[in-house]
Amino acid sequence: MNLLYNTIYQLQEITLLTWRALRSLFRPPMYWSEMLKQMDVLGFGSLAIILLTGTFTGGVLALNSANTLQRFGFTNQTGELVATSLIRELGPVLTCLMLAGRVGSGIAAELGSMIVSEQIDAMRALGTDPVKKLVIPRIIALLLMAPALTVICDLMGILGGLFVAVSQIFQATSVYMASAQRAMTGNEIIGGLLKPVVFGFIIAIVGCYMGLSTKGGTVGVGRATTRSVVVSSILVIFVDFLITKLLIATILGYD
Repeated sequence: MNLLYNTIYQLQEITLLTWRALRSLFRPPMYWSEMLKQMDVLGFGSLAIILLTGTFTGGVLALNSANTLQRFGFTNQTGELVATSLIRELGPVLTCLMLAGRVGSGIAAELGSMIVSEQIDAMRALGTDPVKKLVIPRIIALLLMAPALTVICDLMGILGGLFVAVSQIFQATSVYMASAQRAMTGNEIIGGLLKPVVFGFIIAIVGCYMGLSTKGGTVGVGRATTRSVVVSSILVIFVDFLITKLLIATILGYD
């Protein structure tokens, strides 16, 4: 019963925080410098792990798919399979799971530390809205950076698949790239960019909520960080299923 009550309570609080954030999204003041700082910290700071994730994921996809396709004589479709898998599913999900682990935990830890050290209370005493100052810049930063990092992850995955296709199954570069280009349709790209926008918002709002609701001193900061990663990751996977189902029923056009 306590678990059910806590789940409903946290869902209510996250919904209220989301409403407050959306309501004040375009209201002055706009903290542009803070937004740019968060874009640098959350976006550029995550670039290395996204590059590695995309490259090795594409390489593994090419390696596994080539062995299967070779049995049916369709090895020349390796590029299309790798590109489709990355653009449609693996690129957005893996990118945002990495962001949930690195960025979501960082947001929760930073805001939780500010709660413990009473910086948030001091901010309110000076007449500054913590949602406007702290939450909005992080939401906007992830709304912009998550799709950009997803594109980078997709491109690096395709290049990683190309390296494996050329070096391991001795496929011509032109054959692989021509096959990969067939997967880059408008609908696929739209679907591949819609997911990270939604996922980025989820990671930001969950991280902010967990940080702002921190209790119990420094121990509470650690707990908030862990909860942020777990909840964000679960929501990303769950919402991915819903968005995929919606895309299949609309723009992707297959059953």
